[in-house]
Amino acid sequence: MLWLISATMHNNNMKNITISEQYLNISQGQIFVRQWMPDNSAHLDPIVLLHDSLGSVELWRDLPQQLASLLNRPVIAYDRLGFGKSSARTGLPSVRFVSEEAELYFPQVCQALNITRFYLFGHSVGGGMALLIAASNAHCKGVISVATQAFVEERTKEGIRVAQKAFQDPGQLERLKKWHGEKAQWVLSAWTDVWLSEGFADWNLIQEIKHITCPALVIHGEDDEYGSRAFPETIRDNVSGPVRMEVLPDCAHMPHKEQTEQVLKLIEAFFT
Repeated sequence: MLWLISATMHNNNMKNITISEQYLNISQGQIFVRQWMPDNSAHLDPIVLLHDSLGSVELWRDLPQQLASLLNRPVIAYDRLGFGKSSARTGLPSVRFVSEEAELYFPQVCQALNITRFYLFGHSVGGGMALLIAASNAHCKGVISVATQAFVEERTKEGIRVAQKAFQDPGQLERLKKWHGEKAQWVLSAWTDVWLSEGFADWNLIQEIKHITCPALVIHGEDDEYGSRAFPETIRDNVSGPVRMEVLPDCAHMPHKEQTEQVLKLIEAFFT
């Protein structure tokens, strides 16, 4: 484990939040991690963030600090292997990559950081990963899924095809390189090629999420270009623990960026 940097931020609510970064050595490479630690919160169970298909720690923007300040609780985000500042991967992910994050990579992150109990916040496919972790790990105390796919819709594939066409513009890939460096093309292919493959067409979370017994908050945008309200309804109807579903009007695939205030209010209520 290599510590890189530690700094204390003073936010508008007069709370000190210490931000630290490190690389974790796991069996497949190095995982980049950033933590936001409010004063006197080290004893509390952290919220772990799982990013979307093109995401990274940096692309969470201000959300981790907002959550740390709002809830006075540690927040942890990491770049999945192959993304952001984590080690590159060779070969595309398998069609089991969502399950593999829950079964293989996330446990190694927890072990390296000495995390036992935790909450999860996942966006898009990161929400699917969060749900599968919650389904299989009794130490998960609550899970928040945002714009999460529960299966593969035609709307999902069409949204990906539109994005795939947009990325034919070289400028789009250059912008992706800002966050992923020379891994950018792999990141794009890991999303489009896997999700549009025949082998992934029947993927879904339905049977696994029946094992979720911790509280769940399911947030979705009414205008999400990658999935209809059938996704949050499927999650709501199949988890076995207490669940609240919120479909936000005038909102697409990024509720935490498009309607930040509303999402933060829902999360605050979830923790109350």
